[in-house]
Amino acid sequence: MDSLERITSLKELPSGKKIYFASDFHLGAPNSKESLVRERKIVEWLEHIKKDASAIFLVGDVFDFWFEYENVIPKGFIRFQGKLAELSDHGVPIFLFTGNHDLWYTDYFEKELSIQIFKNPIRAEIAGKDFFIGHGDGLGDGDHFFKFVKKIFVSRLPKWLFKWLHPDIGISIAKFWSGSSREGKGIEDEKFLGDDEILLNYCKQIEQKDHHDFYIFGHRHLALEMKVSNQSTYFNLGEWFKANTYLEFDGEKATLCHFNS
Repeated sequence: MDSLERITSLKELPSGKKIYFASDFHLGAPNSKESLVRERKIVEWLEHIKKDASAIFLVGDVFDFWFEYENVIPKGFIRFQGKLAELSDHGVPIFLFTGNHDLWYTDYFEKELSIQIFKNPIRAEIAGKDFFIGHGDGLGDGDHFFKFVKKIFVSRLPKWLFKWLHPDIGISIAKFWSGSSREGKGIEDEKFLGDDEILLNYCKQIEQKDHHDFYIFGHRHLALEMKVSNQSTYFNLGEWFKANTYLEFDGEKATLCHFNS
């Protein structure tokens, strides 16, 4: 696992500070009205945690679809972006992961908001603990069709072709595709599989080769805490359609939490 990108800037966690993790906001879904309600709640959460946030990890599917044309980005989400800008300007590092719905980031968030983008799982050393962090899509055994489709979509050609569509056309097509994909897998993504959880078994495979104290993923739309080994725990971050769950780490303990405004 030495090929994993590593974050070493968080080795020391200041007293009273915490690291926060969240995923699967799916901003934009299922429509602008419902997304706006969810966006406001997410902004409230960011305001709530800013007093003690040492860093924030947004672990994929933040948007239900995202594409950056050379001079255009998708309409909306301005409250969310403004809050991220505020936090970033005040020195809170924010790390953003691509998910299977928002895999077409380029450099907008890095240039405008100083937010680092990750397209693959990473390893982070935080306060002496070893973290393995990623969105979770396409990991583990099985789901070969999805892995094949994702490999095509992350290649240069589809992205190059898509940018030549007028944004009104391209984004409309992408929203339809994204909504169809989510509706088709929604029930499957929210069904707990127990010891057959694919990401849990993936963590166990990694743990046999390289120890991590915490494995942090999204994608499954379930808030999960499961033992990988006696010294290692897998967390899934859940979603923000209904449960509004996130993870906080205080330097010793990681805790799944539910946000109520």
